[in-house]
Amino acid sequence: MAATGGDVLLKQARADHLEAVIEKLKAAGVEVLAVDGCIRICAQGPAREHLKAQSFRTTEYPGFPTDMQAQFMALNCMARGASKVTETIFENRYMHVNELVRLGAQIQIDGKVALIEGGCHLSGAHVMATDLRASASLVIAGLVAEGETVVDRIYHLDRGYDRMEAKLAAIGAKIDRLKVAAA
Repeated sequence: MAATGGDVLLKQARADHLEAVIEKLKAAGVEVLAVDGCIRICAQGPAREHLKAQSFRTTEYPGFPTDMQAQFMALNCMARGASKVTETIFENRYMHVNELVRLGAQIQIDGKVALIEGGCHLSGAHVMATDLRASASLVIAGLVAEGETVVDRIYHLDRGYDRMEAKLAAIGAKIDRLKVAAA
């Protein structure tokens, strides 16, 4: 919702486990309210119109989680301004960057640091998921991109997210799982 705009209530969500992410979302301009085991996220419109890109450094809990780096990077591509993401936990955690660039993102990698120029107008493209987190970042970017985005190798996505396309469709996303004919 932060990238596309809208209002969503996440039930049975542990805000206390997501404090670093919630702080960055709030700093970006997203309204986040945690009450009674639920998290409400409200963004006034598309990220490039209302949100400010946020720099961060991944680190062990309770710091910013490496498992949210790719998804937040996708948001930074659309939000206003430049940002710097430093990945300190895993090597090769930037495998999603080339695919985001294929959609129109402006990202430069220098070792463990990614420099993102936000405010990008993304365009649909055929992209390939390289891991679970990369898959989620490509779905986020694809939902905002103009035109159709097809994400290949979604078996990565299926490992970590149960029926993601159905859940996103239930809150208004235009998203379908395509049937691919066997070769």
